[in-house]
Amino acid sequence: MGNPSSLHASGRRSRRIVEESRETLAARLGVRPNDVVFTSGGTEADNLAIKGLYWSAVAADPQRRTIVASSIEHHAVLDAINWLVDHDGAQVAWIPATLSGHIDVDWLEDYLAAHAADVALCAVMWANNETGVVQPLDVVSQLCDRAGIALHSDGVQAAAWLAPSTPWRAARASLAISAHKFGGPVGVGALVANGVTPVPLLHGGGQEIDVRSGTVATALAASMAAAFDETTDQREHERTRIGVLIEHLEKGVAAVAPDAEFVGVGSQRLPNIRAVTFPDCQADALLMLLDAAGIACSAGSACTAGVPRPSHVLLAMGLSPNQAEGTLRFSLGWNSSEHDVAALVAALPAALDRARSANRGRSARQAAAGTS
Repeated sequence: MGNPSSLHASGRRSRRIVEESRETLAARLGVRPNDVVFTSGGTEADNLAIKGLYWSAVAADPQRRTIVASSIEHHAVLDAINWLVDHDGAQVAWIPATLSGHIDVDWLEDYLAAHAADVALCAVMWANNETGVVQPLDVVSQLCDRAGIALHSDGVQAAAWLAPSTPWRAARASLAISAHKFGGPVGVGALVANGVTPVPLLHGGGQEIDVRSGTVATALAASMAAAFDETTDQREHERTRIGVLIEHLEKGVAAVAPDAEFVGVGSQRLPNIRAVTFPDCQADALLMLLDAAGIACSAGSACTAGVPRPSHVLLAMGLSPNQAEGTLRFSLGWNSSEHDVAALVAALPAALDRARSANRGRSARQAAAGTS
């Protein structure tokens, strides 16, 4: 397959595939083709937006050095912001989260009313990757428009379920998506840039409208577009199918663990994600026990797996450290089945007993060490 930037016949064929893939994604997202910039995934798209839009804002007005961001963002956004704070003089104002899993919109409205002239951009994810709670981006978009600032949204979890309903589309906005969240390959994503031009992170050949240099991976771009196209076509069917599975999961978990608490109850959530807090239990231990039984789940974000600390998302929502440490995330997808849900419900009682027994032993040892 030729380089899509080359002028020979093989390159032109590849270029046609890339552009047709871009058009497919744009049509499904409700944007223009030139708004779609291919990246290596959601992390690169988030970094390009956060750093690139910050640098663009500062270049236009050096006073604009504050980034307003929700406290429940994915680390691809959080760490990009913290890098700018540490290396580029940025300041950050964190939007508080509520126990429902939503950001505090009233706080954001008050902050922008008082400090809009100092703000470079606002970052609020579309739906949280740990809780599945969908954020009120229609309201956030209006507030950013009124303040005259750009909005970036991490849409990695949400795009497959919510696009092309695009409340993130303020007059100046960007959206990060990643193919592997809707059945596409790992290693490709996109930044949708609507009315904004971020300063590039990568410099070279000027591919991707001079925003992202590097040879576009033709096969990955085509696979991503095909996966998103099919996902959009099948969305209502999948909503119904996954909805039945989630209902069975919730009832099954509640039956075998009556003291378990689901996170974000009463909030709009993505249909495929449920976070569950199991009292008197370490989620990491329960995760490994379920894994041994063939059940794959997550404690916090998969991107920070193995890091022994409570989820920053759950802590920001107001859960205690003990509650956060006892919370697991169950995610269902295109290949999830009733058998998978039944297997979880069947494996959970024994795994929960062992995890709680281990936790009691750990607590007893800590207590003994504290009194010796």
